[in-house]
Amino acid sequence: MSGDKKPQNFSYVPKIMNGGLAGIIGVSCVFPIDLVKTRLQNQTVGADGKLQYTGIADCAKQTWRAGGASSFAKFKGMYSGSGVNILLITPEKAIKLVANDFFRHKLAKEGEKQLSVGRGMLAGGLAGMFQISVTTPMELLKIQMQDQGRTLQPGQKKLSATELTMKLVKENGIAGLYKGLSSTLARDVTFSVIYFPLFAYLDSLAPRKSDGSGDAVFYGSFLAGLTSGAASSFCVTPLDVIKTRMQTINKGANEVVYKNIPDAFVTILKNEGPKALFKGAACRMMVMAPLFGIAQTVYYIGVAEKILGIQKAAHV
Repeated sequence: MSGDKKPQNFSYVPKIMNGGLAGIIGVSCVFPIDLVKTRLQNQTVGADGKLQYTGIADCAKQTWRAGGASSFAKFKGMYSGSGVNILLITPEKAIKLVANDFFRHKLAKEGEKQLSVGRGMLAGGLAGMFQISVTTPMELLKIQMQDQGRTLQPGQKKLSATELTMKLVKENGIAGLYKGLSSTLARDVTFSVIYFPLFAYLDSLAPRKSDGSGDAVFYGSFLAGLTSGAASSFCVTPLDVIKTRMQTINKGANEVVYKNIPDAFVTILKNEGPKALFKGAACRMMVMAPLFGIAQTVYYIGVAEKILGIQKAAHV
């Protein structure tokens, strides 16, 4: 984020390692909240006119109770679908964070301390486009596994990530793993266009470390990621609601199948009102704010550089 000259080298290996570590730590911390968010967004008004969950706390309580008899089973239930998410979060976060760094590096001009807002948005948007190759299958599988507890009938067996993957590929080929690609693209690109320039600006306002690196102090990067993650996630909540519903394969009773993003937007607005497009907004902010606060801070610490014994590059 600082420095008088454009960085001369861009080291992929340490950045990918940092991105993967950042993603694993971040998603492990916030996954239970993400599970609640998915189930809140997928619920619709039933035939009796009532919602399955009355809010975040009620959804969390019902999910906890449905996990099993023992505390361990209940705890495990709160991490339903986390395996595939943690497995794929490494390349997903690495792609997003490293791609943004790469494009900011390429778009930076000599002697420039801070990228312009326009070029920062362009770098973020391109990073969002790159990540969806991994994000779409990951999100699709994660949503099916998270939502099984809501839609399973008594006696039905929960499918594993492998079983779900094989089922999707068998029924629809590889393209089956990219159901909801357009909605994922819309959400992730929009999020990245807002998040990365906002983070760069807020991070640049924080006090700098005294080690000469020019990086913001630990809490500065964390607060910048926290604030940027919360603001960006709120702005794209309608796109996230649409994406979640379009990617949900096992529909519950009275749930609608949407043709595309405009159809989903109009149908939800018509049948459920504007509030439905912001279902889970608070929960999503509770997920994304700490996720990006943690991930961005871990990414900037430079653990990989310390392990590899190389100098950490300055951020632009």
